Amino acid sequence: MTFIFATHNQHKLKEVQSLLPEKINVLSLDDIQFNQEIEETEPTIEGNALIKAKAVSLTSGYPCFSDDSGLLVEALNREPGVHSARYAGPQKNDEDNIQKLLTNLKDTTNRIAYFKTVMALVFNEKTYLFEGIVNGSITEKKRGSNGFGYDPVFLPDGFNQTFAEMDAATKNTISHRGIALKKLINFLTTSNYL
Repeated sequence: MTFIFATHNQHKLKEVQSLLPEKINVLSLDDIQFNQEIEETEPTIEGNALIKAKAVSLTSGYPCFSDDSGLLVEALNREPGVHSARYAGPQKNDEDNIQKLLTNLKDTTNRIAYFKTVMALVFNEKTYLFEGIVNGSITEKKRGSNGFGYDPVFLPDGFNQTFAEMDAATKNTISHRGIALKKLINFLTTSNYL
C-alpha cells in the first residue's frame, strides 16, 4: 500500500522509512512533485499536521500522513512551540534557531523542555491523530553531529547523549516522531488496513 508522507525533508523521510513495515510504500512530496507551499496557519501542532495531510491527500488522491513537531521549553513559556522551524526567521535555518534558543536561555538554570510530534493521517476519508512526546532538557552548547533541527541541544531524560550524539536506531526508538509513528503503524495494523 502506498502512502504519501507530506515532507520534503529527507532526514525525516529516512527516519520514517526505517520504522515502517516493508508492505508500506512511502513517497515524499518530492516523489510526487508536490511543490505548492502549504500555509501552516493553525495555532496548534495538531492543527498544522492536519492542514498538511488534508491538502496533500486531496491533491494526490493517496492516503497521506504528515507530522508537525515542536520543541517546548518551560522557561520560555513553551516557546518555540509551533514556531520551532521558523524560530529565528522565515529562512528555517537550524543553526540560527539553535543560537536564538541558547541565547534566550543564557540567564536561566531551568533547561526543562520536551519535544512533541503529532502525526495526522488522512485515510479512507477520515482523519486520525497520533501524538508522541519525549521529555528532556536543553544543553548549554551543541553536542553531536547526527540528526537535524534542535537535536544537538536536546538531551532526553534518562540519557547522557543528545539526540545528535545518538545513532539513528537509538534515537528512533525513543524520539517523539518515532513514538507517534509507532502509534500510527499500530493503528493501521490492528485495524486490518495493511
